[in-house]
Amino acid sequence: MSKQFDVVVIGGGPGGYIAAIRAAQLGFNVACIDEWKNAKGGPALGGTCTNVGCIPSKALLQSSEHFEHAGHGFADHGINVSGLSLDIGKMLARKDQVVKQNNDGITYLFKKNKIASFHGRGSFVKAAEGGYEIKVAGAAEETIVGKHIIVATGSNARALPGAAFDEENILSNDGALRMGAVPKKLALIGSGVIGLEMGSVWRRLGSEVTVLEALPTFLGAVDEQIAKEAKKAFDKQGLKIELGVKVGEIKSGKKGVSIAWTNAKGEAQTLDVDKLIVSIGRVPNTIGLNPEAVGLALDERGAINVDGDCKTNLPNVWAIGDVVRGPMLAHKAEEEGVAVAERIAGQHGHVNFNTVPWVIYTHPEIAWVGQTEQQLKAEGRAYKAGTFPFLANGRARALGDTTGMVKFLADATTDEILGVHMVGPQVSELISEAVVAMEFKASAEDIARICHAHPSLSEATKEAALAVDKRTLNF
Repeated sequence: MSKQFDVVVIGGGPGGYIAAIRAAQLGFNVACIDEWKNAKGGPALGGTCTNVGCIPSKALLQSSEHFEHAGHGFADHGINVSGLSLDIGKMLARKDQVVKQNNDGITYLFKKNKIASFHGRGSFVKAAEGGYEIKVAGAAEETIVGKHIIVATGSNARALPGAAFDEENILSNDGALRMGAVPKKLALIGSGVIGLEMGSVWRRLGSEVTVLEALPTFLGAVDEQIAKEAKKAFDKQGLKIELGVKVGEIKSGKKGVSIAWTNAKGEAQTLDVDKLIVSIGRVPNTIGLNPEAVGLALDERGAINVDGDCKTNLPNVWAIGDVVRGPMLAHKAEEEGVAVAERIAGQHGHVNFNTVPWVIYTHPEIAWVGQTEQQLKAEGRAYKAGTFPFLANGRARALGDTTGMVKFLADATTDEILGVHMVGPQVSELISEAVVAMEFKASAEDIARICHAHPSLSEATKEAALAVDKRTLNF
């Protein structure tokens, strides 16, 4: 007889493992199925985020930032470095160790919460007495039954037509994190989050990086003023960004990759590089899920159809994270995972999509929450804006990192905060104050009247809130 569970989670990434833990906390008998493998072929819980996404990319970003500081920034502090060299093997090994620590941490949490972990690919078999029959295709194939099923199978990198990933010359985020040597010339197709972060890593380590972006604007989802400030910084760093391009034939061979492309003026170009990273978005992952076996409905993009509560068209089948609508962000998946577990328990789980923060971990970092100025203009909403530059912030000066600004957007009548946008040092940490403020429907004046530590980068947040009322104190 198949093992019976109250909740079966398919996928052990941020959405899946968090959903499993919260369900276990609520008293359910929980199983989680995940197929990621480590170098030895064993389980590697954490999904794309932990294994080939958020965590390893941040490890490499940190290492590459140290390298750049040592080579170019330390001299300003009176620290002279000679004989600087790069051990890329050790850098990658450190990255792998960081990944392993996160894998092991999730394994520990599963044991702590008495969650049954199955290593393999989960797929629907049929509706069964007591719920749904799920096959685990792994080293030892078996079948389990869950009363409630939470699908958290994530997403895969989108390949460019005619340029399939070989992870040697044409790379996805996976291959981009495993290059054993610094390529002399590197191209990226797509200037989204992953592309800019990976481009930043390898530029700092010595690559000549060219970014080819089809859209005519840079970071179109970001507030326009912030995006322009960021591009100025990237241009200064030597990251070559071409906008409005049309990519043609891509040829991969022993000597590297040749890319035919047309620039914004319609002029034909050829770019020869050692490696090409393709970063043109991600697609929902339902490979092998066998949704047709139970009639699970997908949309035209291949994502699982869900309502506002993450319910699918089937009773007691839920879906969360990258495999459903909404932003493909690890923290969004986590929030949905918690909310679904609580809904299964009869509680009122909640996710506010308007206060999901976004971060791009480049240097300078870019972070934002809420609406952009162009969105407010498009909907005809009356608003006030206030900005404050890090150039006028004492802590930023002490850090020697004064690029960027903080920007507040507030309702013209009520002063309610509608959006906060940042580009600058450590803004990935600063954005949380704005998220909290917006969750509590705070006004810009509320932030302006809160005491912030001096000297701190967070003072730029207070000053930008003051600027909404045109009363900054330090600029």
